Amino acid sequence: MLYYLFEYLEKQFQFPGASLFGFLTFRAAMAIILSLLISTIYGKRIINYLRKKQVGETIRDLGLEGQVEKAGTPTMGGVIIILATLLPVLLLAKLENIYIILLIITTLWMGTIGFIDDYIKKFKNDKQGLKGKFKVLGQVGLGLIVGLTLYFHNDVTIKEELPIQEQRALLSENPNLPEAQLFDDAIKSTKTTIPFVKNNEFDYSDLITWISPDLENYAWIIFVLVSIIIVTAVSNGANLTDGIDGLAAGTSAIVVLTLGIFAWVSGNIIFSKYLNIMYIPQVEEITIYIAAFVGALVGFLWYNAYPAQVFMGDTGSLTIGGIIAVIAIAVRKEWLIPLLCGIFLAENLSVMMQVSYFKYTRKKYGEGRRIFKMSPLHHHYQKSGYHESKIVTRFWIVGILLAIISIVTLKIR
Repeated sequence: MLYYLFEYLEKQFQFPGASLFGFLTFRAAMAIILSLLISTIYGKRIINYLRKKQVGETIRDLGLEGQVEKAGTPTMGGVIIILATLLPVLLLAKLENIYIILLIITTLWMGTIGFIDDYIKKFKNDKQGLKGKFKVLGQVGLGLIVGLTLYFHNDVTIKEELPIQEQRALLSENPNLPEAQLFDDAIKSTKTTIPFVKNNEFDYSDLITWISPDLENYAWIIFVLVSIIIVTAVSNGANLTDGIDGLAAGTSAIVVLTLGIFAWVSGNIIFSKYLNIMYIPQVEEITIYIAAFVGALVGFLWYNAYPAQVFMGDTGSLTIGGIIAVIAIAVRKEWLIPLLCGIFLAENLSVMMQVSYFKYTRKKYGEGRRIFKMSPLHHHYQKSGYHESKIVTRFWIVGILLAIISIVTLKIR
């Protein structure tokens, strides 16, 4: 809203400083500062309100050090992250941008599912919360919305560079030709990015057009299915990672900041040409959302770092996972998720392996056996005697390493 106000002031009155809001970097900086202030200043008030309403975490004694002491810590703290993200976005982003609209829908959609789950746990005295099938149904529903929107909406396009020979011919005629003139017209496409290969663009339509070229019109089905799988997997991964103080918020901040770099260069015609990556018009506006989201996560860490004064609950963890998934799909970097979100993947796999092996050995030997001392993976290290603050710090370090490798894939092919 402030963006539109200062845009009007600049056009009508040349108001001093109003033109700053036309710069993406300025608005991103304002977004991260504002979200940090909201999450740290008003976060305390929200925590006190949750404590007053006795929205405390019920802790099962699993034999983990320091676990019992956490009983009664307010949960549903994901509300802090959601508010601290959405308010700066509403003030500073271009609200007609389809990517911004989609991320706002994602935040409210997943936040609502998580809130219902937390509400049932706290106020209906049902430790299971929202049934798993309804959670999955909500995740699939969001994936369907995201996939269909990104495929069919007219503003979701890419621009491809003209052939080298044609570029040289144009530049020979006019050496000062703008970069935009070296790209073809905007087109709708199901292309995405595959890391670590020379020709790193892959078209989902290739999965079916080898059968018959006529099937290209049905490539949207593949794209939508991929979107559903990614949204479901990443949101569940973030949910499982939320188990010890500061782990999910810190790890997610690293992931989102990396995606912010991808969004910025992908939406910048100069950098996308220089790095030889896909140019996606209008996607750079996601940078505002990402800046606000990173600020909200870091601000939440002020209260969630060990020893936590508040837990994010499913209200936060499901929302975080959904947002990360949608950003990755929007910037056409969804195939980087297994690498970039390696922590989420490891947490997911540890649970799947543990459950599968337990069921297999119980059927074969009459008693269930375990691969890990406890799953998800962070609890395995707790059982091994590591303090949770050490586990969190080391997971962050691994997350930073994975983020650096993900960024390097821009040039390693």
